[in-house]
Amino acid sequence: MGRVVVALGGNALLRRGQEMTAGNQRINARIAAEALAPLCEAHETVITHGNGPQVGMLALQEIIYTDVEEYPLDVLVGETMGMIGYMIEQELGNILPFDHHLATVLTMVEVDPDDPAFSDPTKFIGPVYSEEEANAQAADKGWSVKPDGKYWRRVVPSPKPKRIFQVEPIKWLLEKGATVIAAGGGGIPTMYEKGADRKLVGVEAVIDKDLVSCLLAQNIAASTLVIATDVPAVFLNFGKPEQVGIKRASADALDAFDFPAGSMGPKVAAAQDFVRRAGGTSVICALADVPAAVRGEKGTTVVSDLEEIEYWG
Repeated sequence: MGRVVVALGGNALLRRGQEMTAGNQRINARIAAEALAPLCEAHETVITHGNGPQVGMLALQEIIYTDVEEYPLDVLVGETMGMIGYMIEQELGNILPFDHHLATVLTMVEVDPDDPAFSDPTKFIGPVYSEEEANAQAADKGWSVKPDGKYWRRVVPSPKPKRIFQVEPIKWLLEKGATVIAAGGGGIPTMYEKGADRKLVGVEAVIDKDLVSCLLAQNIAASTLVIATDVPAVFLNFGKPEQVGIKRASADALDAFDFPAGSMGPKVAAAQDFVRRAGGTSVICALADVPAAVRGEKGTTVVSDLEEIEYWG
């Protein structure tokens, strides 16, 4: 039995174009559970997940309800971690044997206050505004705002994860046979204030979910990092007639290609980083293909040493 970290894409519980209802998220949690249950029975498994649609919804609710001051982003991330973890736990519990334990761990992640990301916020969150409205919000609330297509939106920093605080409890749970849901939405962003007392505080930031999953996989000595997304593999020339799927490649071989920064790029980078730092195996695949991809039958497998790239078809 190996130890596996599975990172669910941000749309795992809410697909593009779907209404943001609890019912829709419940249906998608059930689909995710059906895909992951065989893996959870065969391996010590940690499930991480995105939270973009959910944290966006909570941010909208905060803006609409004006009787109290808006809750900070780190608190909203914690809320989504509980909500999504609960749904995944329940749906997995309806499939797995009754004595297969499940636990969601609220996971804090430390970031560096000197991370360059704090001087250049890039992560869009919340609703869209006109330029005039965005600038007014920025002046009133101290936000950073940037254009997003023809509209404007709030942007927050996306610093790199430095440390995951709950690593030891996660390992204890795995050793007792539990499947763990952790580090949802990239984890709750925290940092130590500068000064003698080193007080830990929350941060208005969003940490990349795939980078946190990579760090967690290293910290718990996982053998495999699985990044589940909405495409069946990593493709070259994606969307073009000449597109081709990568079956197996070394981490170094993937350096030769330029994958889009807004989609596949961070996933490939996280897969490469895990292979290089931990010496394990990374897999990028569609959610439904996770068990087969771990066996090498689907998806893209990234390893440390392979002479030539292997392609599908």
